[in-house]
Amino acid sequence: MIEELISVNMVKTFFLMALMTALMVAIGGLLGGSMWATIMLIFSIGMNFVSYWFSDSIVLKTYGAREVDENTAPQIYNLVADLSEKAELPMPRVYIIDSDVPNAFATGRNPDNAAVAVTTGIMKTLDYNEMAGVIGHELAHVKHRDILTGTIAASMAGVISLLAQFSIFSSSDDDNGGFVNSLLVYLLAPIAASLIQMAISRSREYDADKTGGEICGNPMYLASALEKIEAYAKSEPPLHDATPATAHMFIINPLENSKQKLKNLFSTHPLTSDRIARLKEQAGLVPASN
Repeated sequence: MIEELISVNMVKTFFLMALMTALMVAIGGLLGGSMWATIMLIFSIGMNFVSYWFSDSIVLKTYGAREVDENTAPQIYNLVADLSEKAELPMPRVYIIDSDVPNAFATGRNPDNAAVAVTTGIMKTLDYNEMAGVIGHELAHVKHRDILTGTIAASMAGVISLLAQFSIFSSSDDDNGGFVNSLLVYLLAPIAASLIQMAISRSREYDADKTGGEICGNPMYLASALEKIEAYAKSEPPLHDATPATAHMFIINPLENSKQKLKNLFSTHPLTSDRIARLKEQAGLVPASN
C-alpha cells in the first residue's frame, strides 16, 4: 500500500508542476498575449526549480519556525527521534513555531530532507500520547512522499494569488478588455489554486491518519489529538500568518474559524469527525463501515 502511495504521489507532484506551469502561461497570455505567455513560461520553470529545492525553507520562514535539537527541546526532539526510528525513516529536522494555536505540519522534498514543525500551543494542549499521534501522522506524510506535493502547492498557489492580485492593479482604466482579463485572472487563479490543493489533500489525510496510528502504536492517540485541536481551532482566532495557500499542510485546517468566503468549498481537509470515526474503526472500537 505504501509503495503505491509513493508512486501515486510522485506522479501527482510532477503533474501539479506541469499544471501550474500551464496555468501561469495562460495567465500570462490573458495579461499580455504571446510575449507575456513566454515570460510566464520562463518564470514558471524557474519557480518549479525554486519550489522543488527551497519551498520547505520558504514555508518554515513564513511561520517563523525555529529549529531545535535534543538540548533546546529534548521532549519533542526525542519523541520525533523515537517515532522516526519506528517508522524506519531518517531523523527529520524539528522546528517549533511560537504560537498558542495547537497545530503541526511536515515539509521537505523527500525523507532525507524532511522537517516536522509543531506550535508551542500544541505542546501545551496535548499529552505525550496525543503528541505521539500527531508526530506519527506527520511522519506518515513523510513516509508517503506527499510532503513535496503539498509544499510545492503551497508556494505555487501563493505566487499565483499574488500575481492575480497584481494584475487587477496593472490594467488601465480605459482599457476595458484588459480590465476584464485581469478581473478574470484575479477571480479564477486563486480558485484554480485552491481546487488543486483540495484535490491533493483530502484523501491523503485519511492515509496519513491510518499510517500515523500504526506508527504511534494506538490510533486513539491521534483521534484524541484531532478532537482537541479542532475544538481549539473552532473557538479561537486562526493561526497567525496562516493562508489558504498553506492551510492544507497542517494536521487541522488552521483557518477553521476564519470568516473567509467559500471556506467550506475550498476546505483542504476531510471532516474531523470522519477522520476520528476511521481511527476508531482502525482501533477496533467500532465495526468497520461498508
